[in-house]
Amino acid sequence: MRTLRPRARGPRGLSGALSAACATFALVASLFTAAAPAQADTTLCEPFGTTTVQGRYIVQNNRWGSSATQCVTATDTGFRVTQADGSTPTNGAPKSYPSIFNGCHYTACSPGTKLPARLDTISSAPSSISYNFVGNAVYNASYDIWLDPTARTDGVNRTEIMIWFNRVGPIQPIGSPVGTATVGGRTWEVWSGGNGSNDVLSFVAPSAITGWSFDVMDFVRETVARGLAEKDWYLTSVQAGFEPWQNGAGLAVNSFSSSVETGGTPGGDPDPGNPGGTSACAVSYGTNVWQGGFTADVKVTNTGTTPVDGWRLAFTLPSGQRIANAWNASVTPSTGGVTATGASHNARIAPGGSLSFGFQGTYGGAFAEPAGFRLNDVACTTA
Repeated sequence: MRTLRPRARGPRGLSGALSAACATFALVASLFTAAAPAQADTTLCEPFGTTTVQGRYIVQNNRWGSSATQCVTATDTGFRVTQADGSTPTNGAPKSYPSIFNGCHYTACSPGTKLPARLDTISSAPSSISYNFVGNAVYNASYDIWLDPTARTDGVNRTEIMIWFNRVGPIQPIGSPVGTATVGGRTWEVWSGGNGSNDVLSFVAPSAITGWSFDVMDFVRETVARGLAEKDWYLTSVQAGFEPWQNGAGLAVNSFSSSVETGGTPGGDPDPGNPGGTSACAVSYGTNVWQGGFTADVKVTNTGTTPVDGWRLAFTLPSGQRIANAWNASVTPSTGGVTATGASHNARIAPGGSLSFGFQGTYGGAFAEPAGFRLNDVACTTA
């Protein structure tokens, strides 16, 4: 473990600008690919304790604004807050930011990360999240995205982007509201301000979002367009977690993924289009649903002109759904933001070709289908 310094954050106020994610059926064994074995859970109670999950992300306790005990338990796909003592005034700074991240934060860099990376060389930065919320606490559920003019791996960055997926209690972002914006196909309240050490641009969801797959670069481009960053700046980290003011035990990131696709030429635009050589795609999603359970048959078509090798299809299961087993692909984790990857016999999709895989799962509440799909980090059309 490596110790992290606290995030430099100033107090927040309520009055204006501020400073400082069924029973299984039998399947032919050759068609079934099991999920990877889970790692043992690790509990962190040190204020800035860290551990690695999925072999590529860092979970941090990050209790920077309070001396009261906070503990997080890292799972094989995310983390949960298991103890959250104490409280801080709701017109001031939160207690902490327990979170999971890809990139570099106060000298700690996640394994195999491509960050820092220049914005004008990033074609996309897809991320998926599945949250668990609680009602007996005051908190936000938020992404924290950091940008800086230099490729720094420590200290405070120049600009902070926050994406508030949920807000519970009388709290608000740093600064003041400056209108609304449509980013990633959703409408957000936008707040702008500073805390004395960096600029902060916050996007606040009008209602809670429990899970979503999106492109971080959509928010980065909006920030550049507002003059709070430049195209030659660097994306240094993508973080997801919670800022609790009061309580918080039971909050959890069920699953998290973050990747960065680079390959552009410095000086060009951060292009939202396909990364060089990556094919376009279409997905059809057929389901058979019964009370409490369902099967999904997924067909993926390469509509481009080049092969897709080592394919991976990312999508977010609606809240309450859980995969029990899968065939013709490995689909992990079992809830929230999931990724399907090909087996040895179907790892390539030829131009104009297609393949199919499926899975069986359970659900609670009303059944719904995933909102979108990304093949090797490129958004697909849906049939």
